[in-house]
Amino acid sequence: MIGMLKTKYGPAMLLCLILLFIWQAAAAAVGRTHILPGPIQILVRTWELRDSLLLHHLPATLLTIVSGWLLSVGIGITLAVIMNADRYAAALLHTPLIMTQTIPVMCISPLFVVWFGYTLPARLTAVVLSTFFAITLNTYDGLRSADPKKKELLQTFGAGRLQIFLQLEVPSAFPRLMTALKMTAPWVVIDAAVAEWLGATEGLGYFSKRMISKMDGAAVFAPLLILCIIAFTGMALLHFIEKKTAGYRNEL
Repeated sequence: MIGMLKTKYGPAMLLCLILLFIWQAAAAAVGRTHILPGPIQILVRTWELRDSLLLHHLPATLLTIVSGWLLSVGIGITLAVIMNADRYAAALLHTPLIMTQTIPVMCISPLFVVWFGYTLPARLTAVVLSTFFAITLNTYDGLRSADPKKKELLQTFGAGRLQIFLQLEVPSAFPRLMTALKMTAPWVVIDAAVAEWLGATEGLGYFSKRMISKMDGAAVFAPLLILCIIAFTGMALLHFIEKKTAGYRNEL
């Protein structure tokens, strides 16, 4: 235990343990688990509900998270490439992109349910709308940040537009893209849960909402615990990918 605290993550782990201890103490003082369950009660309840949570609701949420994130990445990168290739397209798309971020997704998610029903497209629309902008903007800025001197050098050697894009602009944009992915990783988990909360018949967000009506506080937090694990796992995976591809960003 002492050895773990001496690592670079030691202070963060210690802070988390202190906060969990305070939370558990506060829950014990309140004495009403339907209002404030402690971490121990949440872990126990999560284990009791493991079959329903992990076998039924988790796959539905993972489908929304993965599909929504892939769609956001695809749309974001495509728009960034178009904007980088044509300044008129960039000027045309800039204002509509900003407008999409002025609309609270939570407020219009019920409208998606009206359009699509309690289906996957309704949840995907909410997830994509709230996450693609950061990917678009960061990727676009990364493409534009390519060194102009290196670009001139490649042009001197007879490189075409596609070669410059692949050999210079893409490596230049890669760090910004990774930043955008790390930014949106927690967002997509939250947005998927919110979309399920507002309109779904399955999923961790839906399960949490259903448990509120039963006044089961620990069961309300159980899906949130799984969502936190998903978010941390996604961030760890992105960190691993970033370390493994660190040399790519320096390519010309």
